[in-house]
Amino acid sequence: MTVQTETIPPWKVEEVEALKDLLEEADSVGIVSLTGIPSRQLQTMRRELHETARLRVSRNTLVRLALEEVDEGLEELVEHVNGQVGIVLSDANPFALFRQLEASKTPAPISAGEIAPNDIIIEGGDTGIDPGPFVGELQNAGVPARIDQGSIEVIETTTVLEAGDTVTPEQEGIFNELELEPKEVGLDLRAVLADGVIFFSEDLALDIDAYRSDIASASSNARGLATEVAYPAVEVVPALLSKADTAAMSVAVKAGFIEAKTADAVLSAAVADGRTLAVTIDDDEVVPAADIPAGPAQDAVSTTEEADTTDEEPTEEADADDEPEDDDEEEASAEGLGDLFG
Repeated sequence: MTVQTETIPPWKVEEVEALKDLLEEADSVGIVSLTGIPSRQLQTMRRELHETARLRVSRNTLVRLALEEVDEGLEELVEHVNGQVGIVLSDANPFALFRQLEASKTPAPISAGEIAPNDIIIEGGDTGIDPGPFVGELQNAGVPARIDQGSIEVIETTTVLEAGDTVTPEQEGIFNELELEPKEVGLDLRAVLADGVIFFSEDLALDIDAYRSDIASASSNARGLATEVAYPAVEVVPALLSKADTAAMSVAVKAGFIEAKTADAVLSAAVADGRTLAVTIDDDEVVPAADIPAGPAQDAVSTTEEADTTDEEPTEEADADDEPEDDDEEEASAEGLGDLFG
């Protein structure tokens, strides 16, 4: 009994080998969906990706075979090879590749039976279309329109379809007549493998501005923590030295340690302490009032005493009682001067 074996066409063998070579050379290998992309726009996308990535389209069976034969963990991508797909190969990291693929997407017409990816809006204003049956088509679609100055005008901006609605043949005709391209087509990345890790679109769709803000906040918090615990990292050494200098100056002033850098601060602190002490003692025999340096504390005490004196209303009885005390104070002062001068 003779067993017949299927002869594999040489071109298939060559294609698989070529795919394997490409897969082994690339740092990032992804599977992208090509569904709904017109040929013309696909060629444009190829050209835009030329410098940083390469798009290769082949039969799915051959792509799966190449992925399974390359010993790079790429077999994980096999399950994503279904429908109209292609292989994208790049030396860029997956996040950069995803951003590039998203940036390469372009507006395109939408066909009847497709699902609206977002709200489809017809703006108010002159359409530039000559009067004819089209004004009735707009009105039947719920778009208020009229003929004005020889052309059809949309009276007000109208949402024709909401995201998730199905496009009807009549709506397709209206969009084509108005040359609207309400959808965006491009290479939708299903999965990409780099350094043995597989990523999906939802993993790669980052808010770059928010990510930068988070990184900046984390850096600031780390710098603050390192400064607080005196961790001598290169980035915080200047802050640590400044903090140490301030602390050393404070200790030197409190200890009264005088040297070139601390002299002014120590003397200023001593003068301030002296004023406070003089005002607190408030005894002319110990510190004559004339010897108390002028300062905010003394001025405040003087002002308070003047206010207290002003608020008192003298009475005749009080005046009578005060006279002997004045005599006593004058005698005491004379005796004090006698003792002072011998």
